[in-house]
Amino acid sequence: MLWARFRLWWHMYGLYVAIILLVIISSIIPIWYLATMEESVRRYIIGINVASMPFGVVQTLIFVAFLYLLQYGGGFARFKRSKIDLDAIKVRFTDVIGQNEAKREAWEVVQLIKDRSVLKKVGGKILHGLLMIGPPGCGKTMLAKAIATEAGVPFLSTSGSEFVEIFVGVGASRVRKLFTRARLYAKAYGACIIFIDELEVVGKARVFMDAFGGSSESNSTLNQLLVEMDGLTDEDANIVVMGAMNAQPKVLDTALVRPGRFDRTITIGRPNLTERRQIFEYYAKRVKVDPSVDFARLARKTIRKTPAEIENILKEAALIAVRGKRDMINYKDVSQAIERIELGVAHRLNMTPREREMTAYHEAGHLLLVYLAHPTNDVFKASIIQRGGILGVVHSVPREELYSEDGGMLRADIMVSLAGYVAERLKYGVTTTGVSSDFSNAMMLAHMMVWNVGMGGDGLVGDFDMIPAGGYNYSNQLSEAIKQKLNDASQAILRECLQATETILKAEIKILDRFAAELLKRDELDYDEIVAIFQEYGKPPKPIPEPTVEPGGGGPYPWETKALT
Repeated sequence: MLWARFRLWWHMYGLYVAIILLVIISSIIPIWYLATMEESVRRYIIGINVASMPFGVVQTLIFVAFLYLLQYGGGFARFKRSKIDLDAIKVRFTDVIGQNEAKREAWEVVQLIKDRSVLKKVGGKILHGLLMIGPPGCGKTMLAKAIATEAGVPFLSTSGSEFVEIFVGVGASRVRKLFTRARLYAKAYGACIIFIDELEVVGKARVFMDAFGGSSESNSTLNQLLVEMDGLTDEDANIVVMGAMNAQPKVLDTALVRPGRFDRTITIGRPNLTERRQIFEYYAKRVKVDPSVDFARLARKTIRKTPAEIENILKEAALIAVRGKRDMINYKDVSQAIERIELGVAHRLNMTPREREMTAYHEAGHLLLVYLAHPTNDVFKASIIQRGGILGVVHSVPREELYSEDGGMLRADIMVSLAGYVAERLKYGVTTTGVSSDFSNAMMLAHMMVWNVGMGGDGLVGDFDMIPAGGYNYSNQLSEAIKQKLNDASQAILRECLQATETILKAEIKILDRFAAELLKRDELDYDEIVAIFQEYGKPPKPIPEPTVEPGGGGPYPWETKALT
């Protein structure tokens, strides 16, 4: 171990030591030699050398630079020192909020790094490639750092873009240097982790028929990465290569994801309801938050938000609190931060009374249909203040975590989209151009139901968008009769939803008028204000079901035990 650490030290600093020794020797020998000469001869030699020294130094530097560039890649192949000290990381599994399934899989990697003897007894081999896939901001890099911290091993971090250069062979040289350094760290400290972010940049499928040769560099870099990962053995070095990316695995070269390379995949998805509450509580410790803030309610309002987005919401809320000259963040600040990020900055326009009233009825129509007819969504905000180019908005989110939609939910979405159009027509007999985006959304949903998922009720089942409908080198395989039948089914769904929407709004015309009047009076209505008005008319909110999560096996794990204690 001591010899391995000396080799690592010499690899990192040996060049500098050699240069210093060379400079010292080159200075002492000439001084000693000149001291033995006569004064006149010594002055003559020193004068000649001093006069010719600048030219000689420049000439030597140019020669060495070109030789090094052509022979070894020179400065282009230089790889930055990317080791991160464990003391600087300080990321534990308890700091990775949520992602329990991903952490359970990652904990196996930690145990294998710490003790390989158990696996060797049965003839197994430690995995050398771990692929992390998930949306940006969900904690892939943080989980990789937590693995290194828990295992207590060096962590070499880099990005796929650092291997990309215009010069052929430079990327491959950087890959070799990275793995050479990793082997030295692994032998010195028992193990080492290489983390490559944006793996799709360097690992995308190779192109073999490139007329212009632009893929030569990326191909050679990927080939070198494949060779280096093949060269990882338990006897050589205990190295685990972790790759993270936001794209799907199909973009990677098949040779990179075969067994023996990146053969283990951890999916890191968006947090669920419970995890979002925990994330709010975790990041709230870094700012001053009013104790009355209900994090569970905020978690329901931020469905599909990533941990990075939740952190950004609290940062924005802090700015809003400062502008309001408050020393603590309250619930309204966080709510405004969500609206500012999702909907844009509010701008008050000088609208005519009629246009403002029509906007209020339009948004009130959306609001009623979400509250009364939608099986899964709740209204968290209704506004007639202009944001992001739209005159008004109804902000609704699901009451629970959903991963698929049935026909009833899609029809409810269509009804909500058509509600603004119906409300305008009921009140004024005419409509505005503000219904354009609503129609686009309604027609897109109806088209998908009929053409893609077989919900048209016309007897036609299948994804008809997969059938070529004409164009260059394609025969028109979808007949006009079939297309007409599918389009008729789409229009039938739109007409049914339109009629159902009209029935609801006509029956609740008093509530529609009330909400339009309240929007004209207040400009905006929050969830509590909306529910209070509906309860005046005997319409309480729908109960919110508690999410059910299947317990994971293999526990309790260390971070779960710490959380309990």
